Amino acid sequence: MSELTMEIGKRIRNFRKMRKLTLDELSLIICKSKSTISKYEKGEIAIDVETLYEIADALHIHVEQLLYTRPKRTTIMPGRTPTFFSGVSQFYSYVFDGRSNQLIRCVFDVLSKTEDNQYKVMMYMNFKDYDSYQNCENTYWGYIEHYDALTNISLTNQDSPIEKASVQILASYLTSDTKWGLFNGFSSRPMMPIAVKMLFSKEILKEDAALIQQLKVSKDDIRLLKMYNMLAVI
Repeated sequence: MSELTMEIGKRIRNFRKMRKLTLDELSLIICKSKSTISKYEKGEIAIDVETLYEIADALHIHVEQLLYTRPKRTTIMPGRTPTFFSGVSQFYSYVFDGRSNQLIRCVFDVLSKTEDNQYKVMMYMNFKDYDSYQNCENTYWGYIEHYDALTNISLTNQDSPIEKASVQILASYLTSDTKWGLFNGFSSRPMMPIAVKMLFSKEILKEDAALIQQLKVSKDDIRLLKMYNMLAVI
């Protein structure tokens, strides 16, 4: 068995379990035997392209999410690209969820470059282990758009296409290992629109009390909110 078939098999198994599908249920959807799907997941046999798309459709995900991502990521090229993103193919972000009082980590994979020089990304949000970050609570796909003083990442929820989100990152043209952004989306618990501080990093950060304190709304954040009558992250 090759590393490629094993990695794809792991992803199929992870997403199947996330969707709470049994092997029997998935086999009925894609018209393959239970034993065949089990061999796919164990990496014992290779999967043809048509079946891979059928499995992705059955699991309600993009086929890229089943691919072995390491060789599939695209590096953001220097040039007009803001300095913070130049040369990266993967980056990280963090938010603090006051509802559950916990840190939420995210991974962004840069998948491809479009004809109009945007970059397609996949964001994996709220997972337990970086070794299996694709096994997460929410998956978004979208595009990075660069403007003069602002980078915008527009996102669509993989499981609920009507749910949109976006991130605005200020002054991404300046050299820095981390950058602040504002994540805008819609919460289902409770049901309301939200805007939350999001810290971006080129490297995985130490998850300690200091990081959590940075992510919480500060007195200065509240001062600016009252002054401008809007939520801003500087």
